[in-house]
Amino acid sequence: MKPLTRLDANFSASPQIDAEDLPDIKAAGFRSVICNRPDSEDGGTHADHHLLEEAAKKLGLEFAYLPIVPGQINATNIASFKTIVANLPAPTVGYCRLGIRSKTLYERSR
Repeated sequence: MKPLTRLDANFSASPQIDAEDLPDIKAAGFRSVICNRPDSEDGGTHADHHLLEEAAKKLGLEFAYLPIVPGQINATNIASFKTIVANLPAPTVGYCRLGIRSKTLYERSR
């Protein structure tokens, strides 16, 4: 599993994950995953969110997709993130390329 930044008991941020990370995420007690990385970022060289969503659901994890372009977090993104987090079972791990967007979204949504 990638190194996580625990922000509180309900949310941690992670750099890009792969399907192979999901069993460890589940074993660590997480119940939900949020992807904050657009599929097209970096030419799409990372795992597509559809692939990760399918793998997560097979493990019984909830999954949400809220793609954020780096450096462009706005009030609408924060409101959407807040709604998603409120409707997903906790604890949740959010991921993007480095984990910074997920961490920023969570902090700003508080």
